[in-house]
Amino acid sequence: MNCKNVIREISDYIDGDLDLSVRQELERHLEHCTECKIVVDQTRMTVQLFCDSRPIELPGDVKSRLHDALRRNFGVKGH
Repeated sequence: MNCKNVIREISDYIDGDLDLSVRQELERHLEHCTECKIVVDQTRMTVQLFCDSRPIELPGDVKSRLHDALRRNFGVKGH
C-alpha cells in the first residue's frame, strides 16, 4: 500500500469498514509512514470533534444573509 491508497481508503478505515486484509496492509503502511499517520490521526480527530459537537445557532442576520446567498447562487429555497 502507498500513500495514495491510504488517502483513498481513509474514510472506510476510520469508519471500520475495510476488509481485514486491506486494513492490515494500511496499518503496516502507517507503521512506517509518519505523514500518513498524521493525516489519519488528524482526520480521525476532526471527525470526532464534529460528531461530538452540537449545532451552533446562527444569529438572525447571518442566517438571513446565508439564505439570500443560497437563493441567489444556487436557487435554494429558504425557510
